Amino acid sequence: MARARQDRETDTAAGILDVAERLVQVRGFNGFSYADVASELGVTTAALHYHFAGKAELGEALILRYAARFAAALAEIDRRGTDAPAKLDAYASLYLDVLRDERMCLCGMLAADYQTLPQPMRDAVVRFFDDNEAWLGRVLQQGQAAGTLRVTGSAEEAAQTIVGGLEGAMLVARPYGGTARFEAAASRLLASVRSQ
Repeated sequence: MARARQDRETDTAAGILDVAERLVQVRGFNGFSYADVASELGVTTAALHYHFAGKAELGEALILRYAARFAAALAEIDRRGTDAPAKLDAYASLYLDVLRDERMCLCGMLAADYQTLPQPMRDAVVRFFDDNEAWLGRVLQQGQAAGTLRVTGSAEEAAQTIVGGLEGAMLVARPYGGTARFEAAASRLLASVRSQ
C-alpha cells in the first residue's frame, strides 16, 4: 500500500516537472504560474505545493533534472567513441531536437529571466552552462590533439563561443519558425573549428 502511494507521488511530481518544463521552454519562467500547471494536470495548487514548496523549488528541480538528462546525453555521445567533429555535431543536434519540438533550451530560457530568478536557480543555470563548456573544452582538446579541429585561442573560449552561438541561434530561429536558420548557424559555427 505504501509503495503504491509512493509511486503515485513520484508520478505526480514527474508530471508537474514535465508540464512546468514545457511551460518554461515555451513561455519563460515568469510566463507561467502554479495555477497554469495545476490546471493542465487537473489538480489543485495545494497538490503542487505538496511536492514543491514554491516556484523557486520547482524551478531548481527543473534545472537539476534537465542538467542530469543533458549530462546523460553527453555521456552517451562520449560512449559512442566517435571523433571530436562528430561529437560536436551530436552536441548541436541536442539543441536542434529541442527546437524541433518548438521549445527552447530550458537553461537558455532561464538565462533570459536570470535577474528575476532566486539565487539557487541562478547558481544552477550557471552550473549547467559551465558543465557544458567543460565538456566542449575536452572535445575541442581531443580534436586539436587528433588534428581534426583547430581552435584559435583557448579551448575554454571556443567552448563558450559554441554554447553562446547555439543558444543565440535557437533564440533567433524561434520567431521564424522551423529549424533552417538554426541549422545554418550551427553548421557555420562548427565549421569554424574544423580543420580543413
